[in-house]
Amino acid sequence: MSQGKIVKVSGPLVVAEGMRDVNMYDVVRVGSLNLIGEILEIRGDRASIQVYEETSGLGPGAPVISTGLPLSVELGPGLIENMFDGILRPLVTMREQVGNYITRGIQIPSLDRVKKWPFQPSVDIGTQVSPGDIIGTVQENGVFSHRIMVPIGMEGEILEIREGMFTIEETVATLKGSDGTVRNLTMLQKWPVRRERPYAQKLAPDEPMQTGQRVIDTLFPIANGGVAAIPGPFGSGKTVVQHQLAKWASADLIVYIGCGERGNEMTDVLMEFPELKDPRTGESLMKRTVLIANTSDMPVAAREASIYTGITIAEYFRDQGYSVALMADSTSRWAEALREMSGRLEEMPGEEGYPAYLASRLAQFYERAGKVKVLGREGRIGSLSAIGAVSPPGGDLSEPVTQATLRIVKVFWGLDYNLSYRRHFPAINWLISYSLYSDRLEGWYKDNISREWVGYRADMMRILQEESELDEIVRLVGVDALSPEDRVTLEAARSIREDYLQQDAFHEVDTYSSFHKMNRLLKIILSFSDLGKEAVQKGADIRRLFDLPVRVRIGRAKYVPEYEIDAEYDAIEKELTAQILALAAKEVG
Repeated sequence: MSQGKIVKVSGPLVVAEGMRDVNMYDVVRVGSLNLIGEILEIRGDRASIQVYEETSGLGPGAPVISTGLPLSVELGPGLIENMFDGILRPLVTMREQVGNYITRGIQIPSLDRVKKWPFQPSVDIGTQVSPGDIIGTVQENGVFSHRIMVPIGMEGEILEIREGMFTIEETVATLKGSDGTVRNLTMLQKWPVRRERPYAQKLAPDEPMQTGQRVIDTLFPIANGGVAAIPGPFGSGKTVVQHQLAKWASADLIVYIGCGERGNEMTDVLMEFPELKDPRTGESLMKRTVLIANTSDMPVAAREASIYTGITIAEYFRDQGYSVALMADSTSRWAEALREMSGRLEEMPGEEGYPAYLASRLAQFYERAGKVKVLGREGRIGSLSAIGAVSPPGGDLSEPVTQATLRIVKVFWGLDYNLSYRRHFPAINWLISYSLYSDRLEGWYKDNISREWVGYRADMMRILQEESELDEIVRLVGVDALSPEDRVTLEAARSIREDYLQQDAFHEVDTYSSFHKMNRLLKIILSFSDLGKEAVQKGADIRRLFDLPVRVRIGRAKYVPEYEIDAEYDAIEKELTAQILALAAKEVG
């Protein structure tokens, strides 16, 4: 261990001398309280350290001791249903020990060392195993089965494996390596957060991650293993969209990182998730969720670590063969932490004061997402989807964090303050958003939803774009100057916006839509558009067309439960056809 002394304290940055034998990113203990820090820069025998706790009271001469190890997280049973801070200290356990406020220098292991878990072996004595192979499972709760893997760097023959109740530090199996050494296997692993976990092969994403949000799943889908960004100004609904994705995304596990956002938003998550029923299991949503909270009143330096902590946990579960969705809210606060530390290190600033390496750090984070063939002889497939919220000041999408993010991600859900002002949620602007996964997913849509789905989506987007062009004409000369067909297009676009894209996150039925329900709703609206144009071409009165009684029923269809949607669709389609035919016949007569 190397020991030095503090020569300078500047907020979360501490400079210590006598640190010649340390390495970059080593974890150190600072001062008499043993505050946790990480080495960011080394010049000669001086090391610059970012401290993950409040540094008030530190002064020159205080000791700094290096642990000689990088910042690592503990991985094993006990992660699920838990809530941690940015460096994976369990917040519930800390509250039980020291109260509602985090005491500086407190050292609590991330995972419970006393609790015993039911270990069920899945390999026999004599089995040859390699890194990533699953040797057993632990049923953490009624929903989630934790798969115990051979740690990276270990392989050989299983000499002994036991079934029973064990703590995470007790030996569950022994392994004889090719060199004859015998090593004990426990359920606990450690991994450096800044190092990507290895995998066998990266695969192209080929199936969507269903979110239950119609505007996303229909127009701007994200693939399993994809990356997406949600930029938007204050009040446009970023956090609610993140919450909706965390609640309803078709992932086996959710890792939610509250990075620098307001504490009451994390409180909402903590209050809501235990009460919410998971549509896949019927159990509480918390039973497949890991929460990491580093809110705006917590140490700024720990924001930077929280992103890496979260994605390391997500990779660990991906390596077990699960589909994992990671929500980061928000990467702008993480970038602000980078900017503050960069300024204190006196580095040359880039655009708007952000460090010149901002884009490469963002890329390092998002590139850890993906669909992969994981290590191990079973050939398991796992995926990690990363969705980051971006909070540009004043909603300016040209600022550096948003622009650097857009160069990396393949899905852009651009939130529009004007839509949110009109109470249209999710406030995703369909004219500026995009998804680069749409073409790749077409085959899946045709096989799993309907062969018409891709065409419906194209028709819907065409109508919305035509509405944008016609709006300019309407503002200049009024709606009466349009042809009847164009007026039907405007009405169809209004129906798409209000009856389809607009979705109530707090309505027990409308909060989530399956692909089957979306297909039905979209087909009804497009049928109205097609039949309406045919009717006006035959001379039908356009005002009577728009006042047909079935229009109300179309508008209410999204509130129909999933199990009733087929019957409702058949009834609406029959009623729509009959009413439009009757209207056209009346006009002709």
